[in-house]
Amino acid sequence: MGEKKVFNKLVRDNMVEIIKEHKAIPKIRIIDNEEYISSLKDKLYEEINEFFESDNDINELADIKEVFNALCVAKGHTLAEVEKAREIKAKKRGGFEKKIFLIETIEE
Repeated sequence: MGEKKVFNKLVRDNMVEIIKEHKAIPKIRIIDNEEYISSLKDKLYEEINEFFESDNDINELADIKEVFNALCVAKGHTLAEVEKAREIKAKKRGGFEKKIFLIETIEE
């Protein structure tokens, strides 16, 4: 019997087939929506950490966006709704284009 690797994490939909192509036997379970949302949040942290540690930013940003998109849908929001909320917030508070770094404030 070969080496056993434990993952205990949400994986992309095609991973079962990819694992089988690599001559390994995946043990999986289908999770409910509550655990799915929790697992997506964990996955988002994982992908953000990989982004910080990576030299290949574009692939890590793509992974972050994929998890973000799935999280939006799982929480019952369309991407259009999220974009509209982003636009409203950006109109009210602005974006990050001006690269403003707040050092401190002093109360008057």
